[in-house]
Amino acid sequence: MRAVSTAETAPTIHPWAIHAEALKVRAGRHLAVDGLDLSLATGVHGLLGRNGAGKTTLMRALATVLKPAGGRLTVLGSSVDGRADLRQARRSLGYLPQHFGYYPRFTLREFVSYLAWLKEMPKRDIPAATQRAIDRVGLTAKADARLRTLSGGMLRRAGVAQAIVNDPQVLLLDEPTVGLDPEQRLDLRELLRDLGTDACVLVSTHLVEDVVAACTEVVLINEGRLVWQGTPTALAAQGDERHPGDSPAERGYSALLRGHHAEVVR
Repeated sequence: MRAVSTAETAPTIHPWAIHAEALKVRAGRHLAVDGLDLSLATGVHGLLGRNGAGKTTLMRALATVLKPAGGRLTVLGSSVDGRADLRQARRSLGYLPQHFGYYPRFTLREFVSYLAWLKEMPKRDIPAATQRAIDRVGLTAKADARLRTLSGGMLRRAGVAQAIVNDPQVLLLDEPTVGLDPEQRLDLRELLRDLGTDACVLVSTHLVEDVVAACTEVVLINEGRLVWQGTPTALAAQGDERHPGDSPAERGYSALLRGHHAEVVR
């Protein structure tokens, strides 16, 4: 079943920054994304779903880490199938994986600068872009600290810094709030709202409240397929007191997932 909200939809901007048609992506032998249709434009989009719903696999495909097993996927108008198109798309991408690697002996500044170089940014632009990215995630005082000395929350913010250093047109963040304290989560929400004015930002998370606070649109997937897409306000309207959750949005999330499960097993 594919139920898509038409109420209070986000502004439509063409061409789509991300466009998938009948997309299939494998995670090992498992078909984790199975026939997904999705179109996203400028704004902040929250990606929700149960564990195993296919969120991380979808994010990796959008980041051009995984090649689709079927269907069609374009990022910023470029197909992810061709090598030349891949290189072009990657220059305009920012990606924070759920688990990202780093060199412990690098300073934060060296790490972010190195990722800027990998993204083929002009050499003359890298120092200023690096400092700006570090400032935006609130790590100015730690710019010259080695990564091995940073706390888990600081490392997560370092990951966000490397993802935004090239001012990406498409920004993909997989569980960016892991390890952040409440104040840091508030700061990240503000940053996401700022980034979403000019870029297509997709945030995968389990925290419905973060989606409601920071996102212009919600994307809900289950078993590798799109279940629902609409605004946080429209999400809250999907549920009622019969459904579990501490907020209207959480109850709407529960109602949609339970409804989709009932359709699948019927």
